[in-house]
Amino acid sequence: QVLVRPSSKVIVKFLQTMQKNGYIGEFEIIDDHRGGKIVIELRGRINKCGVISPRFDVKQSDIEKWINNLLPSRQFGHLVLSTTYGIMDHNEARRKATGGKIIGFFY
Repeated sequence: QVLVRPSSKVIVKFLQTMQKNGYIGEFEIIDDHRGGKIVIELRGRINKCGVISPRFDVKQSDIEKWINNLLPSRQFGHLVLSTTYGIMDHNEARRKATGGKIIGFFY
């Protein structure tokens, strides 16, 4: 288990993307009327998780370049993008043929 604070909508969406890909288990949001906290159940699959700041604009055609720069191989790992369709990983962004701002990555 690990505790993340403060919580935000962006962090929750990032965690949902990680959960959907099986990198973390359940997570619980605790509202303490301050910043809020998130308790995450780890599965031991995460090697690295990072945030990209500033949030660079990424065209659909440039997603491949960012994958090569940030992820160790093409077979595994995910970039998380903030698109007009919401926060999603690079595979979903490719399926929807959209770009966006890069938030972070995990593998």
